[in-house]
Amino acid sequence: MKILAMDLGKDKSVACVFETDGGEHRFQTVPTTHQAVHDLIAETAPDRVVFEIGQQAGWMADLCRALVDDVRVANPSGAAWCWKSAKRKTDRDDALKLARLSAMDQLPEVHVPDKGVRQWRALIGYRQGLVTRITAIKNSIRAILSREAIAWPAGASGFSKKALAELATMASEEDGAAWRLMLREELAQYELAVGSRTRVEAELDALAAGHEGATLLRTIPGVGPRLAEAVAAWIDDPGRFANGRQVGCYAGLTPRRYQSGSMDRQGRISGQGNALLRSLLVEVAWLGRRYNPWMRGVYERALRGSPSRKKIAIVAVARRLLVVCWAMLRDRRPWRDPESAGLRLAA
Repeated sequence: MKILAMDLGKDKSVACVFETDGGEHRFQTVPTTHQAVHDLIAETAPDRVVFEIGQQAGWMADLCRALVDDVRVANPSGAAWCWKSAKRKTDRDDALKLARLSAMDQLPEVHVPDKGVRQWRALIGYRQGLVTRITAIKNSIRAILSREAIAWPAGASGFSKKALAELATMASEEDGAAWRLMLREELAQYELAVGSRTRVEAELDALAAGHEGATLLRTIPGVGPRLAEAVAAWIDDPGRFANGRQVGCYAGLTPRRYQSGSMDRQGRISGQGNALLRSLLVEVAWLGRRYNPWMRGVYERALRGSPSRKKIAIVAVARRLLVVCWAMLRDRRPWRDPESAGLRLAA
């Protein structure tokens, strides 16, 4: 078998053409462009193409899948890819290690969805960035007011239509105060960011309306459009997970495990996987206790009557919620209480 392993760079990439029979290999450096990679694949005619996940992985996967049947994308966070004890690390070393691990079928891989799903994910992430930006602007406005000893309502009431109008009036006074100029600028940035978020959310709503999975997940009491679209986009193909534990691991909601000799204990959640998906699940888990009796039941059982277990209990709700979402996508069924319906979560 001939393997083409590529260490992708921003401007140039190092390719290793590896022959599994005998281990012979050679290197070639090419520009990281669509045409250069296309020509390299056409020239080498590999049986398999391997590269790391990264910014270029999306279009690389699309291109390689059109030319080669066997395309594999490596996950550099896997234990087999650890370089901590290496005395030397170069682009050629990376490419050769990719080829050798792939030849031994020991390469940790990552799922790369099609272009439409990647664009959907990117827009979801962009919307979250706008939310973070809006929060930062709000905090900046509060800091300006605090420095001037101006009391302001806490929470959402501090940025209601009435409150924003009062802020605009306050900022428009012409007394030469620098803080009023800063307040005007922050209010202008706030208006722009909120407008952008509104337009992005309208586009996300349109995308989710045409997606069967996102529509199914909206039937869960307490689950809104933002979590439904995130779960549908990141799960993508439910069939790639064998069981609920794998789904929980994917979002970093399963505990770390420490085992040595007679010691065997579990620690905090791994925190691996997509942080945005995990944070949305936890947020909905807190709110879902009010609207979903099943979530409330999971929370109470995990709480065990101890207030000190609140975070543990809410993570348990988030993990169970994700597994239920995966099962609904797998079975293409709308919401039914998992316990009363006997939903199959482990298989």
